Amino acid sequence: MNDTITVTGLTKRFGDVVAVDDLTFSIGRGTVAGFLGANGAGKTTTLRALLGLITPTSGTTAINGTPYRELAAPSRTVGALLDSAGHHPGRTARDHLRGLAIATGVAPARVDDVLAEVGLSHAARRRVGGYSLGMRQRLGLAGALLGDPEILVLDEPANGLDPEGIAWLRSFVRDFADSGRTVLISSHVLTEVAQTVDQVVIIRQGRLVAHKPIEAGENLERTFFQLTGDLG
Repeated sequence: MNDTITVTGLTKRFGDVVAVDDLTFSIGRGTVAGFLGANGAGKTTTLRALLGLITPTSGTTAINGTPYRELAAPSRTVGALLDSAGHHPGRTARDHLRGLAIATGVAPARVDDVLAEVGLSHAARRRVGGYSLGMRQRLGLAGALLGDPEILVLDEPANGLDPEGIAWLRSFVRDFADSGRTVLISSHVLTEVAQTVDQVVIIRQGRLVAHKPIEAGENLERTFFQLTGDLG
């Protein structure tokens, strides 16, 4: 199977509100895909359904053809960064990651590896409550990498990063995909995504607008506005 992420006929309603409406797309191996839409378009709801955090009203989602909740070793298959605020402020970064490693069956020795990978070795013993937003984003990515997954699902990963951090993230994501793995990045910052992704999935009001490759020299902001009428 070449597709690593599959969303088929996904619909999610919250009372009378339709957050995602009959959404279908798939992402192949070795790809960086941008999942784009204005705030409130349904991006985070889709990612939460993909990761088994909410139950669809109808439709299905799958990782390597299997629903997330049925994966034998989910942390070794897919790593996710959805919220950089989910860290206890009184714990050090190393202790936070050790707790995650124990909970997911990952060897504790992996903790120092991922701290180095995201550039946080120097702050491993600092309490997370003293971290900047950008540092918390890096810590969240370290948690996603603990199981050495083949797929990354990232929601606004550049949020809070300084220019150097954004350049680092861009290079990291590209290298990850070039090694044959897959990245799905949800974002509304079109200028940043345009420099990183191979293809885009664009949604508006929970519905698919376009799923297309990025052409060389393409102005993604113009394409997005032409397709959706939104400013991102």
